[in-house]
Amino acid sequence: MTSLADIMRGMRQTGLPLYQQLQRALREAVDQRVFGPEEALPAERQLAADLAISRITVRKAIDGLVDEGLLVRRPGSGNFINTRIEKNFAKLTSFSEDIRARGRIPHSVWLKRSEGTVTPEEALRLRLSPGAPVYRFNRIRFADDVPMCLEYATIVATALPSLEAVDVSMYEALEKTGNRPVRALQRLSALLLNAEQAQLLHTREGDAGLAVERLGFLRDGRAVEFCRSIFRGDMYDFVAELSTP
Repeated sequence: MTSLADIMRGMRQTGLPLYQQLQRALREAVDQRVFGPEEALPAERQLAADLAISRITVRKAIDGLVDEGLLVRRPGSGNFINTRIEKNFAKLTSFSEDIRARGRIPHSVWLKRSEGTVTPEEALRLRLSPGAPVYRFNRIRFADDVPMCLEYATIVATALPSLEAVDVSMYEALEKTGNRPVRALQRLSALLLNAEQAQLLHTREGDAGLAVERLGFLRDGRAVEFCRSIFRGDMYDFVAELSTP
């Protein structure tokens, strides 16, 4: 089985500062399941000895990963792998932006992309007339090599030049045309993953999932996006900051 030391040796040729090499190695070790969910890392002293680097370097690397949220520091117990992603429900950010903010790399595997006309439900949600053209994008969203969610998005066709305009980030494509949503209504609900969803997300049928429906609007009030995403319940937390009036 690959060890953290093996991964670290592969980072030596990158030319990055040593603490960044260790950060990359730790991220890859998490993705390769060298460390399990919620597992403690070896003590900083032990990591320094095993990897032949200074404790100062180890501490700097770990401090950065704690700030990112990949690790969580528990006083008196050590540093632990934090496998969950926190999504601020009060901020309208894309999946790609959320994942990059954690120091990880977003990418997608396309299930289907097509153009057509609105269904009755889409026409109602997007406030479009029957027969209005739309683009549909169905894909698996990844953080590095870990599948995080299934995304089923419908975009008003006038908001994009073509189906191929969407690469990694749909919001980046919409922003280029001046049609990125500036506000949205979101609905969160719990579900149990069915067999197909579980297979695509590399988990088990009946595991907990989170369904998020989002309706995105432009500044002039027009709806431009209707999206339903299925998130792994073991990987995602949705948080919101609340205040009194």
